[in-house]
Amino acid sequence: MTEFQQNLENYADLALKVGVNLQKGQTLYVRTPTYAAPFVHALTKRAYELGSHNVHIEWNDEEATRLKFQYADEEAFKTYPQWKADPLVEAAKEDAAFLSITGGNPDLLKEANPEHVAMQQKAGGQANETFRSYIQSDKVSWSIVAVPSAAWAKKVYPNESDEQAVSKLWNDIFQATRMHEDDVVEAWQNHLAVLDEKREKLNNKKFHALHYKATGTDLIIELPETHIWASGGSTSKAGVDFVANIPTEEVFTAAKKHGVNGTVTSTKPLNYGGTLITDFTLTFKDGKIVDFKAAQGEATLKGILEGDEGSKYIGEVALVPHRSPISDMDLIFYNTLFDENASNHLAIGSAYAFNIEGGKEMNKEELEANGINQSITHVDFMMGAADMDIDGIHADGTREAVFRNGEWAI
Repeated sequence: MTEFQQNLENYADLALKVGVNLQKGQTLYVRTPTYAAPFVHALTKRAYELGSHNVHIEWNDEEATRLKFQYADEEAFKTYPQWKADPLVEAAKEDAAFLSITGGNPDLLKEANPEHVAMQQKAGGQANETFRSYIQSDKVSWSIVAVPSAAWAKKVYPNESDEQAVSKLWNDIFQATRMHEDDVVEAWQNHLAVLDEKREKLNNKKFHALHYKATGTDLIIELPETHIWASGGSTSKAGVDFVANIPTEEVFTAAKKHGVNGTVTSTKPLNYGGTLITDFTLTFKDGKIVDFKAAQGEATLKGILEGDEGSKYIGEVALVPHRSPISDMDLIFYNTLFDENASNHLAIGSAYAFNIEGGKEMNKEELEANGINQSITHVDFMMGAADMDIDGIHADGTREAVFRNGEWAI
């Protein structure tokens, strides 16, 4: 067996044993692009070896998606087939484990009408609202991993051949996910323990707000009174531990919906549905985004913010040190799964219910009443930098250093 094949098998094991933590007899529901078929087949084999009784694969084809945006009329983007959304809900009700594979062309919809992209994202978000509630309340185990397409690899390594670019990007993915450790599962358990330590320190502080300062950013984010910091690991309703993002370097919580004020500037490109948004700035007043601008992709950013009322507010607040295994690669991945784990980041739109006390059992109205934003949108964007300082503000107004020069100070 070659080193690459061994890494690939270890990667499949990581996705199944640490990512979704697949249980004996459990259904594995995989959502994947067609180009990832070789990895998906290896994953399927391993899932059955681990005792899964059913591996269901939902394929999507990037070229078919591009053709729709090129040739379909406007009405085609205003609706989303409910028969496509319903199987996810039914599988969730039966406690399936959900694995998504990312890594497609960052420029897939570069030439598409931004209004059509926004329409399709809104329609899909509305149709999948019930399933999204399962995910954001951790009612099921779920995870995201990446498999490089040639188009994505060439975006990261434009001067390499397709084959060489894919090979290099695979090596980057293996490095970011600790594939070169002797025992990958144990290495991840140790890594998660470090994140848990930071989580516990933050939960003990019970900060009222965080104040971010860096070039282009001066932002105060209030936190719900009963907020809870979470780290890489989560636990499903069935009591199964899982890791939603592989890789992960973050500790995160929820913003108080109406408690965000100031300005924030992005520090890495955001790939949204095949369109890049770069060098953008958001201005907040009482939680709401009241002004925005972007060097590239401004129309797409506008579409994100117009998804619904909640799309104009912040949900997730995530802390990631500037120096991390991914950041140290000094690469822009053009893929949020990796770029968000190289940088402090925020998410436009919905917050996670488990980020406040009792949130998993609350309905939408109760979550809103506790300051948790609800939306069909959840879009992470990177805003961390080497010069970023973050102060934790206590209820009495006293301050405590959380980050200094982009690194943990707590």
